[in-house]
Amino acid sequence: MAKDKQELPPFEYPQGYQLVAGVDEVGRGPLVGDVVTAAVILDPNNPIEGLNDSKKLSEKKRLALLPEIKEKALAWSVGRCSPEEIDKLNILQATMVAMQRAIEGLSVQPDLALIDGNRCPQLPMDSQAVVKGDLRVAEISAASIIAKVVRDHEMEELDKVHPEFGFAKHKGYPTKAHFEAIEKHGVIEQHRKSFKPVKRALGIE
Repeated sequence: MAKDKQELPPFEYPQGYQLVAGVDEVGRGPLVGDVVTAAVILDPNNPIEGLNDSKKLSEKKRLALLPEIKEKALAWSVGRCSPEEIDKLNILQATMVAMQRAIEGLSVQPDLALIDGNRCPQLPMDSQAVVKGDLRVAEISAASIIAKVVRDHEMEELDKVHPEFGFAKHKGYPTKAHFEAIEKHGVIEQHRKSFKPVKRALGIE
């Protein structure tokens, strides 16, 4: 792990931009629910301590940072694509659309969007993909925290409606417990029908 850190060069922000938005997604891998994205423009004069990739932070830490990000950011927005859209478009395209929606939802238009990962959606402003951006770019870290908290909360709400699936625990990811629940109870409306294990359960593979 320490070795990993050394190999990640510090991110150098491109020059000449005033308002930089960070964009990240959560929920590409799960078999159920929306893919959720967030876009955040941070205020350089109002820094937030402790930003990191949401997966590296405890739930408690994420929940503590969330109100601070919302309060201190110049703008933030959440975008999403539904399971139906994911099935129609495929998960990669749906993620790109959800990112576009997050950017569109910002109350302030950024002049640069930094996207976590290795590809950018089509956007009306300059954009740059940043590999491991959630570890290297504060704006992307903030976006990853918002998206993760929002999606986790939605899985906890779905868990109340369908407690037999254990969504609060595995958040819809393809775990052994999730597979067993699908086998036993079938699939629900929020399952992504184009994902292999769900297809198999529906007998359409």
